[in-house]
Amino acid sequence: MNSDELVVKQVKLDEALDFNINSLGKCKVISPLNQDGKRFVSDKTLLNYFHFNEQFDSFQKTFNQTAPRFEVAGPRKNIYFEPNDVNAAIVTCGGLCPGINNVIRAITFTLNLYGVKRIIGIPYGYEGLIKGYGHNVKILNAYAVSNIHTNGGTILGTSRGPQEPVEMVDFLVENKINMLFTIGGDGTQKGALAISEEIKKRGLKISIVGIPKTIDNDLGFVEKTFGFETAVEFANKSVQGAHNEAVACQNGIAILKLMGRDSGYIAAQTALASMNVNICLVPENDFDLNGPNGLLATITKRLNFKRHCVIAVAEGAGQKFFSANNLTDKSGNPKLGDIGLFLKEKINENFQNHPLRPTLKYIDPSYLIRSQAASANDSVFCLRLGQGAVHAAMAGKTAMIAGYWNRIFTHVPMQLATKSRKKIRLDSAFWQSVLEVTRQPRDMTLQTHLI
Repeated sequence: MNSDELVVKQVKLDEALDFNINSLGKCKVISPLNQDGKRFVSDKTLLNYFHFNEQFDSFQKTFNQTAPRFEVAGPRKNIYFEPNDVNAAIVTCGGLCPGINNVIRAITFTLNLYGVKRIIGIPYGYEGLIKGYGHNVKILNAYAVSNIHTNGGTILGTSRGPQEPVEMVDFLVENKINMLFTIGGDGTQKGALAISEEIKKRGLKISIVGIPKTIDNDLGFVEKTFGFETAVEFANKSVQGAHNEAVACQNGIAILKLMGRDSGYIAAQTALASMNVNICLVPENDFDLNGPNGLLATITKRLNFKRHCVIAVAEGAGQKFFSANNLTDKSGNPKLGDIGLFLKEKINENFQNHPLRPTLKYIDPSYLIRSQAASANDSVFCLRLGQGAVHAAMAGKTAMIAGYWNRIFTHVPMQLATKSRKKIRLDSAFWQSVLEVTRQPRDMTLQTHLI
């Protein structure tokens, strides 16, 4: 995926951006990594946030200051922590995603490379940081993690839901943990930020570094998150199955529901990868059922043209069709209506007595996809993210996540990363490519035709 197509105006240009990374103090310890021929990175090595000159120039003109830049990730020549004094912990939170075990393995091996011997895994997400749950920690070493990357899921277990930062920091202090790696998405990193703020309030020297885990690829100021590429690869196989089902019947319709609460990157990228998706529905693009360019009319046109239709729909698409219930899940996310089953019902109703007499098949492979082991490319990406996270933590960086921007690994302040969700720009060349492949109308709403 071209990085330029993923650039989102996540904040308005009238809002200043602070990309400074918090640090626990001066780095006075010489890194134990091999000095001969080792490529070290300086904190002065920076990467521009803006991809395009006009954005860069506009920001400088507006604020009369240098445009924001990321710190570049990598090993530092001098570090903050003495490796023998480090007690590190790793926690995984939220839903499953391909590559979690790869990240755990990468963090463990890189800490070992520094000479860190004491590493524990926190069981069942942030619950494991609350003494009252009674979960037992897991000892992590080279033996314990050597083969975990071949399996999906997480060896540490996971959970959803916020926990009290005060109690979690109490656990870190009691167990003498001075380095915590949080593997999770938006909610996890918000929790990590709350932990870091409680640590700062107490004047403690504990590094909190996050590794962004969101299969939807929707975390702000991060170009790509791990697991996304694997999800697209397996979603692509599901599209092939849906396509086979659709073409096996005259006027066959297959609905494939994919992950994507707020951003439809998986559905859109899968449409491009397969070239067998005829209608792609994403949260960013509104649509109606009725009207000349509505979903039902678009399906009818497709059946008349090719005698089959494959629909890829992101789980967060079309939520306007459901009554607001103000309910949230344990992660604090609004509970979504099931758009896949809704479309199945409405399409069946519409074509019940239609002369085309279509046959409809509904497929939801979401849980199978998110529990897969990482692909080869995602495995490399997970390794690099884990390495970057450890290098940052050893240098005393805190309240930050390991990021990726314009094909460079970066440091991103948690405050920024959790500020906004990345979404598909409907005026981008990326979305234009989706429209060209599916041949669906650019505007599928009824309102446009009523004006």
